[in-house]
Amino acid sequence: MPTFKLVLADPLSGKSRQFEIKDPVAQRFIGLKIGDVVDASILKGVIDLPPGFKIKITGGSGYEGAPMVPFVDGPVKKYVLLSGPPGFHPRKKGERRRKLVRGNTINEQIVQINAVLIYPAGWKGGPIFPLGEKELQKILEKLKGGGEEKKEE
Repeated sequence: MPTFKLVLADPLSGKSRQFEIKDPVAQRFIGLKIGDVVDASILKGVIDLPPGFKIKITGGSGYEGAPMVPFVDGPVKKYVLLSGPPGFHPRKKGERRRKLVRGNTINEQIVQINAVLIYPAGWKGGPIFPLGEKELQKILEKLKGGGEEKKEE
């Protein structure tokens, strides 16, 4: 019985939300790969989205914290020589390390799935995850200021 944390990002608002998905919804994610685009209706009951929305799988991580990488095929766990993200951020130029990573396929040992919401063509509504009060206030201040510099007294 797989259970996943789905981190769904909304590109219009720049926000992301975390959802916990359990059986039978979680069973539908088994076998999907990084880069796969699926209909958002598979999340029915977890989050109800209007018809036409899609979800693109962008990554994830396993129970031990190893990130999923798109260049390792299958639901495997292996050590790979990395020179950059995901999974390794070099401290010096040219540094490489052998790190534990997961393959690009979702299986029962994955804990977190990262995904992006894809809006249907011609979407007229606002973002699915609306901006909070603080974000709206910042946007209004930027629009109100409009490039004026602060005057020193």
